Amino acid sequence: MNNELSLTRISNPTRTRAILERHGFHFKKKFGQNFLTDGNVLDKIVEVADVADCNVIEIGPGIGALTQILLEEASQVMAFEIDEALIPILEEELADYPNLILRQQDVLKANLTQEIAAFDNPQLPLKVVANLPYYITTPILMGLLESEINIAGFTVMMQKEVAARMSAGPGTKDYGQLTLTVQYSYEATIAFDVPRTVFVPQPNVDSAILQLVKRPQALVEVSDEAWFFKVIKICFVHRRKTLLNNLTLAFGGEKKTDILAGLEASDIVPERRAESLTIDEFARLAENLKRY
Repeated sequence: MNNELSLTRISNPTRTRAILERHGFHFKKKFGQNFLTDGNVLDKIVEVADVADCNVIEIGPGIGALTQILLEEASQVMAFEIDEALIPILEEELADYPNLILRQQDVLKANLTQEIAAFDNPQLPLKVVANLPYYITTPILMGLLESEINIAGFTVMMQKEVAARMSAGPGTKDYGQLTLTVQYSYEATIAFDVPRTVFVPQPNVDSAILQLVKRPQALVEVSDEAWFFKVIKICFVHRRKTLLNNLTLAFGGEKKTDILAGLEASDIVPERRAESLTIDEFARLAENLKRY
């Protein structure tokens, strides 16, 4: 949108504190509130997100520091804020931006298909850009990834360790069920790290910006997605156990011969552990186990 107003930025520690004091706002631990106050980091997030001619969903806008910059670049921004005490602050600070759609709602409980229809042009690419609360990062992302909503990309701040898990490769300690669930449909990369010192209040962990870009098609072809992800989940239940042990525990000792046959047909040694398998190997394994 490139808003010609270029209004005074919310994103600096002094103005953040002034806004909070003026409204008598107090941080609530139950919502995991940590407001980013570094304008350079915020600009970099929006640059990475590339939201020109896009609709944007933002989750947890706080006092609107990131929202403001998104509004200047995107077609429209729909911001979901669960804390009703922040709504009047957002309405006041962002009053000059007509392309804001503000929702006082838990995004996990929202009917997003219905909400997306409220955009002036719902056919534009949809992206999610947010500083996600640490305590609920994975449920929010999984809820969006598993929905029927066509989301072109995510640019989201989260705990550094969680970002590492989502962008990990096979054979690493961070690689697991979450990795494969995300990377099945999205290309995942860590755009950059964010130190804890640029937040108010300062969290106890460092953060990272994770970028997810929708793949033209799923990374592997499977006949039954639900079964594919079930097999992955089973294989990672006990990370230190072998594939054979995890699968036998799940399906029962009486199926051990069938499990061994499925592993052999997939050219996978039974003694391997789940973290060593590529997504292609999981796809083969799921297809072959389904025969028995």
